[in-house]
Amino acid sequence: MTSLARRRLLAACALSACGFTRARDARAASDKATVALVMKSLNDPFVASMIDGARNYQRHYASQLDLTTHGTTTDHDVAGQTHIVETLIDAKTNAIVIAPVDSKAMLPVAAKAIAAGVIVIAIDNPFDEAAQEAANLTIPFVGPDSRRGAKLVGAYLASKLAAGDEVGIIEGPSSDRNSQQRALGFREAMNAAGVRIADSDSGDWTSASGKSIALQMLYAHPTLRGLLCANDNIAMGAIDAVRIAGKKGRVLVTGYNNIDAVQPMLDDGRMLATVEQFGARQAVFGLDVAVKALVERRRQGDLSPYMETPVQLVTKGQAKGFRFGAS
Repeated sequence: MTSLARRRLLAACALSACGFTRARDARAASDKATVALVMKSLNDPFVASMIDGARNYQRHYASQLDLTTHGTTTDHDVAGQTHIVETLIDAKTNAIVIAPVDSKAMLPVAAKAIAAGVIVIAIDNPFDEAAQEAANLTIPFVGPDSRRGAKLVGAYLASKLAAGDEVGIIEGPSSDRNSQQRALGFREAMNAAGVRIADSDSGDWTSASGKSIALQMLYAHPTLRGLLCANDNIAMGAIDAVRIAGKKGRVLVTGYNNIDAVQPMLDDGRMLATVEQFGARQAVFGLDVAVKALVERRRQGDLSPYMETPVQLVTKGQAKGFRFGAS
């Protein structure tokens, strides 16, 4: 995405109050926009931060916007998320802002929602492009470039290593597009620095899977110098594995998401770096796009297919929080 387009997105989101002024003029007081935020596992701290951001946004515009928030029990609950969307369709919800648990498997119910006249916006995880094309659909994605974020943190890890050093990559689910893009970014950063990828395996976004995979890698590759993890939960498990293997300080661990739980680990060096992708603001951006589409009575096919939001490398000593101009 061009820097001009990115600036336009940020400016549009910063001016959301103007959009709601139009909404107030266009709608009767009793005729609010009804928007649903549909997320992945409610047990994930990153998901919780997105929901908190959305609820805070709604509180500022309660007279114009009715917001409901929903989530699944696990990150892979396709049936659960499908049921949520079908219920929202039956309730005649105006717009759905969704972080799909599966980029392909969630497309049929998203298509059903669009056919029913619901505006659908994806955040965090875009719908599969080939599947959209096959279904003759365009579902806008409002979110970060996961590949670019992974290259940022990968390059930082590489700067602490020497050419020829070995690292391992612990991915999220192999079917998840964010996981795929982050793994690609990690590989590009390692290849550019001449760092050898000794092993790579897929986890399930949890600390338990990160710990199990990291232990296997550490014992299989005694000279491993780094572990690139696709999210902070996985990274926390990997950090525990490094401790158990007696390799603290010798194996550097990176994460992704900058959740609150990793702040002490960044401060004391157990985690080298992570990536901030501003979950709360990502949800706000998605809501803002949905509401503006409703106010302006735009159709699904008239919406821009991709609106990029920021990512930022976070290392020791950097404050957690959103800096609007960061990229």
